[in-house]
Amino acid sequence: MSQGNGQYGSTLPFAAWGGAFTPAELDRIEAYGDGLTTAKATVAGDAPQGKEDDASRISRTAWIARNAETDWFYVRMERIARTLNDQLWQFSISGFSELFQYTIYNGQEQAYFDWHVDQGFVEVPRKLSFSLQLSHGSQYEGCDLQFHAGRLVETAPRERGVVIAFPSYVLHRVTPITSGTRKSVVIWITGPKFK
Repeated sequence: MSQGNGQYGSTLPFAAWGGAFTPAELDRIEAYGDGLTTAKATVAGDAPQGKEDDASRISRTAWIARNAETDWFYVRMERIARTLNDQLWQFSISGFSELFQYTIYNGQEQAYFDWHVDQGFVEVPRKLSFSLQLSHGSQYEGCDLQFHAGRLVETAPRERGVVIAFPSYVLHRVTPITSGTRKSVVIWITGPKFK
């Protein structure tokens, strides 16, 4: 695993790890995601399947299953997750209980995801959330991943290949995209309930 140039900022609500994937690996992930059938994204609610809610979220998603073609990606992300957790949070984590979410924000739809946390209707508690940036920041306008940190709003880096990690209870959003397309993979690692 490439160690990248992980930034471990203890005062920020997130950590950024750059260089964990080569450009060829990012191309491979993006091509795999583009080959999946996407659907209008839902938000967690009172039902396990979620619900459509344009007032909260507009984007398209597909699910990356773990199989012979994607196992390397799951293994790499688990190493990244465990390394960051060991160095920053030391949560009790067990692994991935959900598929990886391939997410597309399109400027023509003015896609976005309003303020939320990632601990909605899930069978196993999400402990850490990750966002792998697949698009170059120059390929779109807007669509910033932001975190509410006290009185401040912090914006995550937009470089292609950066992995953003944060506790799943941290309030965050994706601002509206005004042009272009942003692609990412969203991942959650789970574990026993917080004590």
